[in-house]
Amino acid sequence: MKNLKTIALAFAVALSTLTVTAQTKKVDVSKSTINWVGKKVTGEHTGTVNIKSGALVFKKNALTGGTFTVDMTTLTSTDLTGEYLGKLNGHLKADDFFGTDKYPTSSLVFKTIAAKGNGVYTVTADLTIKAKTNPVTFDITVKGDTATTAFKVDRTKYDIKYGSKSFFEGLGDKTIYDDFDLTVNLKF
Repeated sequence: MKNLKTIALAFAVALSTLTVTAQTKKVDVSKSTINWVGKKVTGEHTGTVNIKSGALVFKKNALTGGTFTVDMTTLTSTDLTGEYLGKLNGHLKADDFFGTDKYPTSSLVFKTIAAKGNGVYTVTADLTIKAKTNPVTFDITVKGDTATTAFKVDRTKYDIKYGSKSFFEGLGDKTIYDDFDLTVNLKF
């Protein structure tokens, strides 16, 4: 019985030590940015989307986790103005793209993290868009109170097939490429 109490006490101390060394840093959504680029045969469109909430988890100053929620209703183009801006934003928020009325948020949850050195980590995360979850892998750099990354997302894995030559023939110069680029700058 005495051994069982000793083991239980040692386990409790070890668990509390692990808990104490973890530090969750909330992302400052007002200072953080997500920029996107979507390309087509005849050019590209650029824009932004806002982070609704997010946090990075550190243990002994090493990145060990992260979770983010993106407000898809804030999706907007930055390369157009006036009527064309309204049309593109409306189309991007429609069901054949991101369906923001039905799916107002997307999420990213870190699953595995490998340190590469000098504040760079390789992250594999679950990205959920339109209630479909797929893994994405990217490098993220953490310096001070900032974390930055850039990666590609294959929109067709999230049932966003509009204008994709992978699903439709004869699109010609109306083809929209399957991948879009994200550049993320987090402040915490």
